[in-house]
Amino acid sequence: MAYQNYPVNECENLASLVLQSASVFGNRTAFSEKRDGSTLTYTYARLGTDVFSLAAALSARGLSGARVLIAGPNCYDFVLSFLAVAAAGSCAIPVDHTIDADALEALALRADAQAVILAPDILPKADRLPASVRRFSFADLEDLVAEGGKLVADPSALPLPDPDLVAAIFFTADARRGVMLSHRNLAFDAAAVCKMIEVRRDDVFLSVLPVHHAYEMTCGILVPLLSGAQIAFSEGLRYLTREMKEFHPTVLNCVPYLAEVMYQKVWAGIRRHGLEGHVKNMLRVTGAILPQSAALAAKRRAFSFVHKSFGGHLRLILTTGAPADPAVLRGFRGFGILAVQSYSIVECSPVAAINRDRFHRAASAGLPLPGTVLDIYDMNEEGLGEIRCKGKHVFQGYFDDPEATKAVLKNGWFYTGDLGFFDADGFLRVIGRKKNLVITASGKRIYPEEIESLLNENKFVAESLVRVVPDKSAEGVHVEATVHPNRTALLALQDDNLKQRASIEVRAAIDELNRILPAFKRIKRFSVSSSPLPRTPSGRLVR
Repeated sequence: MAYQNYPVNECENLASLVLQSASVFGNRTAFSEKRDGSTLTYTYARLGTDVFSLAAALSARGLSGARVLIAGPNCYDFVLSFLAVAAAGSCAIPVDHTIDADALEALALRADAQAVILAPDILPKADRLPASVRRFSFADLEDLVAEGGKLVADPSALPLPDPDLVAAIFFTADARRGVMLSHRNLAFDAAAVCKMIEVRRDDVFLSVLPVHHAYEMTCGILVPLLSGAQIAFSEGLRYLTREMKEFHPTVLNCVPYLAEVMYQKVWAGIRRHGLEGHVKNMLRVTGAILPQSAALAAKRRAFSFVHKSFGGHLRLILTTGAPADPAVLRGFRGFGILAVQSYSIVECSPVAAINRDRFHRAASAGLPLPGTVLDIYDMNEEGLGEIRCKGKHVFQGYFDDPEATKAVLKNGWFYTGDLGFFDADGFLRVIGRKKNLVITASGKRIYPEEIESLLNENKFVAESLVRVVPDKSAEGVHVEATVHPNRTALLALQDDNLKQRASIEVRAAIDELNRILPAFKRIKRFSVSSSPLPRTPSGRLVR
């Protein structure tokens, strides 16, 4: 099915993106943040001036073309530093602000960083770095901008970096690999997302995900900057309820787990006030309205009390990092908040596929971006194989690791290492990592994530982790699972012995699933976890 792309003023590098936005959006608010109890705002015009002034100051210190490590919380100073380093023709290395001194030293030395720009409370962690590494604090930025402003009479006259110059290196959480992304990679990916998801000038993005991650930098910073929207920085998840009422966000990027927690809290409040029957009836009534735009408008009116808890204006939730629960995405849409997910991998800057706001599937990772190709390589008879992609968003390679680069970049294709297939409507379904695939003694294939996905569809299962364990059977392995039950669904049963009831319902869920699974995929043993299963910062299960 063909859909019209939203119009976007595309750029080839981050410096031109800043210049364009400063010119077009001028005195519109670009950023808001809380500092010392006060709310500070920064306009697009100021962003443009600050970025090129800081870039000039860094260049005057001989840092043009250098690698600069940046660490700090989500804030204007972090984004300013990132964009200024890129505009100076240098390479930004965003780092988690909770990094310890040993890891900071190791990463700076490995990347051969010539400078660091750190939040004031992080700066002491740089004491062990070589004297040759220049040290700057976020507290120095105001003076540097003032100094650079005297050197830059007309920012638009400055030479722009080559689009294929590496603008940033995003290191994985374990620092094993650094993903090199060019100006063109990041600018292209942000524009492609804007073509598939309407971003409005009056939108307010609440920046919750860590800004040192590629997803937040692209979808939480560059996407709204391209569109003239406002970005409000969150101080942390503990403040989320308060911040929604203060900033009234319209768009929220988050991991699936946060979306699930928010959704569960909505229903907990509905049940606490005895409104469950009424709400379910209204969901049926408003769900019958067509087209989707009219249905969403009707739902926003009918469920205004739900919207009030999110600040009153939330219209769009974008999830990434791991497969989202389709029931949660559908549930938010039932209340008039469009919720869709994407397929993101850092090597693709990072969005490789995303659901359109007017054409989506709850169980899908989305559709390929305009101007890119997504393909299934070496597919089996069921259409399942390794996901590979090609386009201007594909990374430049792994930093200082040509062998690893060669293993995944072949003839213009990036081989993701993820397994998936396309459904009949062309939507991508991601099953799991190729490295998690287990082939039995008789050649049969077991995908742990596939079994987890099926098990998680049961209303008494909140999440599950499937393991394939060696044994002495004919297949050489058997399947086991750890299940974290859905406490809300269990409480609705009003059983005095919740622990015992959890075990009973989990066993019933597994028995139900085993009846439809082939023998070699059936779950032989299981355990029940009273606590949520451990996850990485991006929301993936720790295996």
